[in-house]
Amino acid sequence: MIHNDNKLPDLPPPKNTTGVIGWAKENLFSSPLNTIFTIIGCYLLYISLVPAIEWAFIKADWLGDSREACTSGGACWVFITARLDQFIYGFYPEDLHWRVNIVFAIFSVLIAALVIEKTPYKGWIATFALVVFPVIAFFLLYGGGFGLKVVETHKWGGLMLTLVLAVVGIVAALPFGVLLALGRRSEMPVVKSFCVMFIEIWRGVPLITVLFMASVMLPLFIPEEVSFDKLLRALVGIVMFQSAYMAEVVRGGLQAIPKGQYEAAKALGLSYWKSMGLIILPQALKMMIPGIVNTFIALFKDTSLVLIIGLFDLLAIVQAGLSDPKWLGYSVEGYVFVAFVFWIFCFGMSRYSQALEKKLDTGHKS
Repeated sequence: MIHNDNKLPDLPPPKNTTGVIGWAKENLFSSPLNTIFTIIGCYLLYISLVPAIEWAFIKADWLGDSREACTSGGACWVFITARLDQFIYGFYPEDLHWRVNIVFAIFSVLIAALVIEKTPYKGWIATFALVVFPVIAFFLLYGGGFGLKVVETHKWGGLMLTLVLAVVGIVAALPFGVLLALGRRSEMPVVKSFCVMFIEIWRGVPLITVLFMASVMLPLFIPEEVSFDKLLRALVGIVMFQSAYMAEVVRGGLQAIPKGQYEAAKALGLSYWKSMGLIILPQALKMMIPGIVNTFIALFKDTSLVLIIGLFDLLAIVQAGLSDPKWLGYSVEGYVFVAFVFWIFCFGMSRYSQALEKKLDTGHKS
């Protein structure tokens, strides 16, 4: 008997089980019912996407300064390009747009530096972003110092105002929310009761009511000689409202920490604040990254509600532009533009949170 110990080389898998063909066969045409649904879905995509692409790109008008330039029958993006300055800066004086541009540039550089993983001295950059940058941004946007002309906040608007509301709300709501969550789980009755009342009261009313109270009702309860800026009142209301929701998100993370972690901190002799800052909160915040970012995204979209108190954010500026007799009939282009801008920011936050969650390995894998 002859024995052949030489193994034959492994053969490649059949071509119809790998690549695009294999994926389509497994996921789209795995059964007659799936095949029917795939064909129906492709037909619906064809009859909806093709006209949309044709309207938005192929037959669209891009250049010009008036509606007379829109003659091709597609989207009239001339409406966006002609009023782009107003959509970005609102009613900010045109000769002072450079101040807003500097704030945008510094903000973009700081965000990029904090997001890029290999950036050195991230701690110092974060400190600069949280402590120094707000002061620089205030004097550049509002003025009143260093010889800069004052620009009242009622002239702020567009994308600039949307970002101011969202960034201030996001940055300020997180620390307040953490403190409220710790207070709600505190063993001190007075502190716990205050935090519970605060959270439940603010969560019990919609944001539109908070903005209305801050804008209309609050001035009725303060002396006439004392006046608060309308934008400042809206920011305070947004921060308080968002802090309540953030507190509940953080509280969920605190409750998910095993009891052994608290006992280990006590066994090490750590004080309350050291055990929270070094052991409990880092784990809780890592675990609740999706919930925290979801709250931030909701706040970013809710900034459009400031229209009811007379502040013109990006959506309100576009709506005001649509009422111009020279541009009647182009509401679709305006709303598509606003939706695209909001989608860019919300999608960016969502993707960054996923990357951060993967980097920190929050342990959601099965």
